[in-house]
Amino acid sequence: MVMKGRAHRFGDDINTDYIISGRYKFKTLDMAELSCHVMEDLDPGFADRVNEGDFLVAGKNFGCGSSREQAPLALKHAGVAAVLAQSFARIYFRNSINNGLPALVCDTSRIVDGDELEIDLQTGLISNASTGEEIRAHPLPPVMLKILSEGGLVEYMRKHGALTV
Repeated sequence: MVMKGRAHRFGDDINTDYIISGRYKFKTLDMAELSCHVMEDLDPGFADRVNEGDFLVAGKNFGCGSSREQAPLALKHAGVAAVLAQSFARIYFRNSINNGLPALVCDTSRIVDGDELEIDLQTGLISNASTGEEIRAHPLPPVMLKILSEGGLVEYMRKHGALTV
């Protein structure tokens, strides 16, 4: 599975309330509505600038703060194809994969806002077309790749009935 898109850069310790503010999570579960507000406390124009297939790139501890599944779902519905970070909060990482949004652990320090990236989920290779650099992400286990290929865990279970490696 190869994806191409533009990088949208953020820093360290991006918590789930920065991804989608609590002031929206309790008003609606409509992902189309929530996706209009992703990242707005850090970057008010993000939802308008992100294009289908783009990547959110961050530093350490992405997704800390809560176990709410709305955070990866809202990003996915906003058009984000994958999140790249130096590290993830454990429950965010799992929620992201289970909801069909790839989360890749890699050195993001040389990726800047606007870089054009190509990501091969199978190999974990990230090619930065803007700089010519290649970055290796920690490869995702085969079971996670299967879940992602179906769009998430619920879709995988509906199709296959059981989780097999």
